[in-house]
Order: sequence, then structure tokens, then C-alpha cells
Amino acid sequence: MLCMCVTGLSAVGAQVRCVDAAREAARLAARGDGRSATEVAGRIAPEGAAVDLRWEGELVVARVSSRPPILLGVTIAAQAVAAAEPGVR
Repeated sequence: MLCMCVTGLSAVGAQVRCVDAAREAARLAARGDGRSATEVAGRIAPEGAAVDLRWEGELVVARVSSRPPILLGVTIAAQAVAAAEPGVR
């Protein structure tokens, strides 16, 4: 039972970190700071997480995904979208 609780808390913690990292990456990229966006997201996200930025018209989409070692075969991911500031792209 304790093991299940610890695993659940680890999953929730990883999800929160992925959400925070995706939000920051989208916000920074929308301001025109794409290089910093992936760097900052990499520091916020769980260790070994993948950070992907892509543009869809005037929107930037940031996706952060992680495969925590304690959750074998499970990928935890979050996505955030931000509108580009005028003159950015």
C-alpha cells in the first residue's frame, strides 16, 4: 500500500513539473526567446524530460514529456499554448 502511495505521489509531482515547464516554455517562446524557453523548461521538468516547441500560425505550442523510472512504461506529458507577441516569429 505504501509503495502505491509513493508511486502515485511521484506521478503527481512529475505531472505538475511537466505542466509548469510547458507553460514557461510556451510563454518564453511567444516572447521571442525560444532558446531560453527550452533551457528553462529543461530545468523545471523532471530529469530526462523531452521539450518540444512548434509553431502553429501565430501560436507556439510547448510539449514536455517524461518517463519516470518508477512508473515503468508510463509517459507523463503536458502541453501549453501561447499567442506570439507582435513582431515575434
